[in-house]
Amino acid sequence: MVDGHRLNNMISALEKGQHCFTSFSPPDISNAVAFATAPYDGIVFEMEHNPWDPLVLRDLLQYMLNRGQIVESGSLTPCVNPMVRVPSNGNEMAQWQAKQALDLGCYGIVFPHISSVQEAYNAVAACRYASPKNKPLYEPVGIRGDGPTQAVRYWGLSQQEYYERADVWPLNPKGELLAVLMIEDTAGMNCLDEMLKNVPGIGTILIGEGDFSQELGYPRQYDHPVVVEAMAQVVATCKENNVAVGHPHVSTANVRWVIEQGYRFLMASPERSYNGLNKGRKLTARS
Repeated sequence: MVDGHRLNNMISALEKGQHCFTSFSPPDISNAVAFATAPYDGIVFEMEHNPWDPLVLRDLLQYMLNRGQIVESGSLTPCVNPMVRVPSNGNEMAQWQAKQALDLGCYGIVFPHISSVQEAYNAVAACRYASPKNKPLYEPVGIRGDGPTQAVRYWGLSQQEYYERADVWPLNPKGELLAVLMIEDTAGMNCLDEMLKNVPGIGTILIGEGDFSQELGYPRQYDHPVVVEAMAQVVATCKENNVAVGHPHVSTANVRWVIEQGYRFLMASPERSYNGLNKGRKLTARS
């Protein structure tokens, strides 16, 4: 926190027990400009199924800056915090993409296809710097390389202030980075409880219902009882471990059901009208 204020709106909402509103966005400059002042808490630039290009990501983050908003609010907290979904699956252990995104100034990473405790550990560790073994909060052992110059500038902090805050929440109460792990198969579902109990620093679990439904034999049939039951099991496990769970396809048609099921990380459809987002905020009493 800086002067008692969070830098990450998504974490601010989640730690208060509120619903967090985000959306996937194509890596397009016009979208970055449009969503920079939209009523989201965060935006996730989708680079799993789009080309991974750090230079494009850097430009997207810069176009989200709004100097007028910073002056008017008197705070370094952005209106909307940028994140990115990286391309590599959990079993690829490709922490370099997370490192590059965080070095540019992203406030969190969405890791797709996390299916084991080891993969979950690696994802959280990729968001953390190394620290002495005698320091508290040592695990998961940080493996992020030290190169924060661009992130320091983007966040508007001194280098030492950035180091203090560039850690994962809720493991570090002062952390401003959100590690979002996607559960997209039955292997991940079956070991989710073990992940949440043994890997501190997981900020949110996000269900990948597309890939999930593929493996279950009902591709994109999100209302099929088998798919619904599997998703409900993920939600129940997250509730038991007091970790927020996210839904990637929230719209005006399903937002009430999604909220009633217990999802708190809500990824509204990226409509410029924000219909699903606005309805969700109304239903959760957030202005």
